[in-house]
Amino acid sequence: MDRYTIPPDAFLGDIPVRTPLEPGQVALVGTGPGDPELLTLRALRIIRQAEVVLYDNLVSDEIMALVPAQVERIYVGKERAKHTMRQESINALLSEQARRGRRVVRLKGGDPFVFGRGGEEIETLAADGVNFQVVPGITAALGVSSYAGIPLTHRDYAQACIFVTGHLKDGTCNLDWPALARPRQTVVFYMGLVGLAEICRQLVAHGLPAGTAAAIVQQGTTSSQRTVIGDLSTLPERAQAAGVRAPSLIIVGEVVRLREKLDWYAGARAEG
Repeated sequence: MDRYTIPPDAFLGDIPVRTPLEPGQVALVGTGPGDPELLTLRALRIIRQAEVVLYDNLVSDEIMALVPAQVERIYVGKERAKHTMRQESINALLSEQARRGRRVVRLKGGDPFVFGRGGEEIETLAADGVNFQVVPGITAALGVSSYAGIPLTHRDYAQACIFVTGHLKDGTCNLDWPALARPRQTVVFYMGLVGLAEICRQLVAHGLPAGTAAAIVQQGTTSSQRTVIGDLSTLPERAQAAGVRAPSLIIVGEVVRLREKLDWYAGARAEG
C-alpha cells in the first residue's frame, strides 16, 4: 500500500477523495476555532497525506496529534509582538518546500481566508507557479458565537452581521466606524482585545447607545472557554477585571442578550 493512501476509517465512510494532495502541491487547511471535533473530514484526509506541515499557534494540540508521526513539523506561529517568522518568509518557505516535490500542508486556525492571510500566501504560490488547494474551516466568529450561545443573526435583533479585524496591518484601529455603528446588526471583532476600550469608545461616539450589549469570548470552543458579558460602557473594565487574554473574540449587538437563555455549552461542560 502506498504510504499516502488514506487508511479506512469508520467515520470517513465511503466518501470519495476528489482532490488528493499531490507531490509538489500546497494545501492551506483551516482547522476551525479550537475544538478538534470541528475539523472537517477533508481537512483530516489532507493532513494524513502531508510530508511537511507548517502550523500556527492557534492550531490546537489535539489537532496536531492527528498529524502522522513521520511528518516534518515547522512552527511558524505569530502572536502579538512575537513573530516566529515574518509572513514573507513563510510564503517563501511554502513555495520552497513544494518545489522540492513535497506534499505540503499549511495549517491555520479558523478559516484560511478569514483574517488568516491565506490570500497573501497563495498569491506567492501562484506567482511562483506552485500548485495549491484550499480547505475551508469553521471561522472563529461562527464557531465561538455558537459555543457561547450567541446567535449572530436573529429576526428580532440583527438582520446583518459584519466580521472585522480589530488590528490592522499598520497596527492601528482606524476602521469604518459609521458603518460599524449602524443599528440592527451584529459586529464581530477578531484580534481586538488590546483595542477593546477604543473599539467600544468609537462605536458609542459614532451612534451606538452605550448600553448596547457586548461580549468577549476567550479560547472559544475549547474546554478553557470563558465569556464576559457587558455593554459598550462596561465591557472593557469587566474584561480587564476577569483577566481575559488572547485568543479572544468580541461580539457587539443585541443578540448578546440571548446568551442567558441559549448558553448550551456551559451546561454540556458541567455535565461532562
